[in-house]
Amino acid sequence: MTEPELYAPGPANLARVQKERAPDGEEKWTLVLVRELRHSPEKVWQALTDPAQLREWAPFEADGSLASAGTTVKLTTVAAPRPQVTETTVTRADAPNALEYRWGDFDMRWELEALSGGTRLTLWTNIGRRFMAMGAAGWHICFDVLDHLLGGTPLGRIVGGDAMKFGWQRLNAEYSRQFGIETQLIARKSGPAEAGDGK
Repeated sequence: MTEPELYAPGPANLARVQKERAPDGEEKWTLVLVRELRHSPEKVWQALTDPAQLREWAPFEADGSLASAGTTVKLTTVAAPRPQVTETTVTRADAPNALEYRWGDFDMRWELEALSGGTRLTLWTNIGRRFMAMGAAGWHICFDVLDHLLGGTPLGRIVGGDAMKFGWQRLNAEYSRQFGIETQLIARKSGPAEAGDGK
């Protein structure tokens, strides 16, 4: 395992906000993160669906595979101050192209697009507007950890309070400016879940 102390996230350039008008006129925001990885869609798909690999990079643990539509799985948020367990059903699993399910109140839509020599991984999620930059910062770090895992230099999961040691606050502030929202600050205590996953 690579020493996580050597890790530092790059600039806040992975996320954007997609804004749409709902039929009732309310503006709906969706967080969109895009990362180009130097790994095949099949390899990335395994990291998105296999519980053992999710345990190495994602802000939740799965008690079963997410690789099949119709499968019901329990997702447990990692580093939450109190247990947060969500039972979800995979609504779409088109290996190795698209994966959809809910994590708590959040719709999670993953798309994998083959590129020459790799994959463009895109995540769409409906994190609340107030927490949009926090979620972007947390997922940014998770995507970095995923890239290291797939490249054979795993860092180990960096979520919750641990993310604050690795540039989460800077990313949160940078994404807040980009999205035009007020920076939400997290008081550093014994490891708030908000730092790693925007919840």
